[in-house]
Amino acid sequence: MDTDAGTNQKVGFTPWCPLFITAMMEKLKVVVEKIRKNGKDDPRRILHSIKVGLALTLISIFYYVKPLFHGLGSSSMWAVLTVVVVMEYTVGGTLSKGLNRAFATLLAGALGLGAHQLATLAGDKGEPILLSIFVFMLGKAAAMATFSRFVPKIKARYDYGVTIFILTFSLVAVSSYRVEDLISLAHQRLSTIAIGVATCLGTSTFVFPVWAGEELHDLVALNLDNLACFFEVEGLGEDYFGKKMAGKNLEGKPFLHSHKSVLNSKATEDFLANFARWEPGHGRFSFRHPWKQYLKIGVTIRHCACSIEALNTFVSTAQMTDHVIAYATDPEFVEKVQDACGEMSMETGKALGELASAIREMKWPSAARKHLAKAMDAAATVKSWVPTKGASWPEVLVLATTASLLSDVVQCVNPIVAAIEELCRLAEFKKPEHAHKVGAVNPIASLESQPHVVLDIEK
Repeated sequence: MDTDAGTNQKVGFTPWCPLFITAMMEKLKVVVEKIRKNGKDDPRRILHSIKVGLALTLISIFYYVKPLFHGLGSSSMWAVLTVVVVMEYTVGGTLSKGLNRAFATLLAGALGLGAHQLATLAGDKGEPILLSIFVFMLGKAAAMATFSRFVPKIKARYDYGVTIFILTFSLVAVSSYRVEDLISLAHQRLSTIAIGVATCLGTSTFVFPVWAGEELHDLVALNLDNLACFFEVEGLGEDYFGKKMAGKNLEGKPFLHSHKSVLNSKATEDFLANFARWEPGHGRFSFRHPWKQYLKIGVTIRHCACSIEALNTFVSTAQMTDHVIAYATDPEFVEKVQDACGEMSMETGKALGELASAIREMKWPSAARKHLAKAMDAAATVKSWVPTKGASWPEVLVLATTASLLSDVVQCVNPIVAAIEELCRLAEFKKPEHAHKVGAVNPIASLESQPHVVLDIEK
């Protein structure tokens, strides 16, 4: 009976094993696919992982090699922890956290050691009293440092440093009462942290560096390209106002979602701009490159994206090509408004594309103003047109709303152009060559000919 029972239990359990293994394999495949896609989207993420491993390998030498370990002692582990905490994806991020950690440790350690030395000079009787005063001051200093983290500018650039300052000052001030050779311990801690920070900076800067400034620069240009995509070829200008596409449904068109990423880019821009200000001069960017101007450009771009979102919502639901053009009571008026809106859309897209190209190539946008002027002229022309008395109110309402929303978008492009031109001035972007050529006027006179001049044109 026992044998039969055991057999039945095994028989009842066996079918679940393949199902469990199959489910685990499916989940593993999903995880592997996500990892593969993540690395394929940006191969630099894989390189960053390798860089972190390289930095940890280099810093571990101080722990495993006996001569180096005896020189630093058990504090060598702080170098390893520093690499784990400080190493960031971008050079600016590593510089920010590394320098914050180093200077905060140095300042807090110096204050803690100073408090300890003053307490020691007071003797056995005065030391507890001074230490009590310093403990009270410790609480006040920690409170003030914590409050400073709520100041936007300090939080943006020095939040990590303030945190390390509070931690280090507290540890030194509290442990100094029980530690005999505090100066030696502080020297070891500071040395190992400096070694860890130096290793991170060297690896991040010289081994496949990822610059936050370049990331911000490319992000702003990409956002402009996404807005231009909404209007230009295979965008609103052709698919909605184009005559070939009249009457077709816009649902599922890719250009309708091209501006969505721009609306959520503020946090990334602030993050990159903060780190970019820490970076040294590199590539096409100087040390004093106006990174704050990119944030101003980002504000104007997002304002334009909000106007595009309102236009996108309307054209996606109203479907002018289906409900107005097909049943128009004033076909001439509808066609004129449609052509003007198409011109506004195409010229706005060209202006935004020119601005994106100007930022990417670091040159002045030579044709953006020209395209924007054409779009604004078309918007002004639409306002002067009056439909015939036989035109239906729904028809006029849809056309007027579309033209009005599109005109708002055209108006939003003007601040973008102004902000980018300001960036060109501050960063000294390359100016376009003048179309006209420089000439010299040379007077020539002789006895056998009448006085005249010769124009020498430089080629």
